Amino acid sequence: MALVLFPILAFVFCFLLHLIAIKLFPKWNLLDFPERYGLTRARIPYPTGILAIIIFIVFFLVIEQTSKQSLGVIGAIGILGIYSFMDDRTPLPSWMRLTIQIIIAFIIFATGSRIYTITNPLGGILKLDTLDIMTSGFGPLPFWSGIFTIMWLGLTINALNWFDGISGQVSTLSTIGFVTIGFLALSERVNQPELALVAFVLAGIAFACLLFDLPPPRVLMGDTGAMFFGLMLGVLTLYAGGKVATAFLVLGVPLIDSGLVIMQRILKGKSPLKGTIKGEHLHHRLQEKGWSDRQIILLTAVLGSLFGITALFLSTQEKFVAAVVLLAIMIGLRTYAIKK
Repeated sequence: MALVLFPILAFVFCFLLHLIAIKLFPKWNLLDFPERYGLTRARIPYPTGILAIIIFIVFFLVIEQTSKQSLGVIGAIGILGIYSFMDDRTPLPSWMRLTIQIIIAFIIFATGSRIYTITNPLGGILKLDTLDIMTSGFGPLPFWSGIFTIMWLGLTINALNWFDGISGQVSTLSTIGFVTIGFLALSERVNQPELALVAFVLAGIAFACLLFDLPPPRVLMGDTGAMFFGLMLGVLTLYAGGKVATAFLVLGVPLIDSGLVIMQRILKGKSPLKGTIKGEHLHHRLQEKGWSDRQIILLTAVLGSLFGITALFLSTQEKFVAAVVLLAIMIGLRTYAIKK
């Protein structure tokens, strides 16, 4: 019953809060800055991603028992929400953003949400708990697990944030990702109904956001929403026992796109940490090719759904092959989208 009721309630509350935000955010001067991007449209409520964070924390407190692990996740979300909300209003230094991301990823890892092993697609298991570091506050912490967990969360946070060039892309892919992880959690391999409930609640929240930021947007979630959804997709992967391959296929479009952009920058002798440049990402290139924003979002939804659903039924080796296929598709799309 809760698997149906809670996600519906999360959707309804998030939907209603967005309606309220449309009325109140302009009065509070919480509006976006179209002039920063050379746009001439009217300003709209921004960043409404803070609404998604508030609703999720409320539901998470109801669903999850109070523990060091759950408090760590809530604390990390709170820090990320406060920082990203401030950053959306007044851009802060990039080094500060990276520092905050490392801090919240460490908090999540140190309080118990971590990956201990990775299945090698070529065979065998890679153990990440072979070296412990003794700490006074958190006890023994597996070093390699910490490195991988922090890098993984940083990757999921930034992949969705970099992918937020078109309103509606992040909420679309997040909805698909949370639904996929929800069904994965219900499968016999994972069998975690509580995790499924959390994932479906997030799916309800993301879908409510989608109804308001689908082009033409009535609101913008900003980095506050994009980084929150990216963080939670990464965290749920940890909760599911480190199903990194499945999450990679769900998030394959933004992850591969970001990876290709970074490689392109390195080959050109540019900093891979530089902010998004117009024309680098696939969605920018497709826009220049004449695609509408909704067509690009549909492409994202089709690829995310196809590979996400497929991942539920594949072995680790088969997921590796699927990832190679998705990589080939992304390279093909980027080649097609080169403006001539």
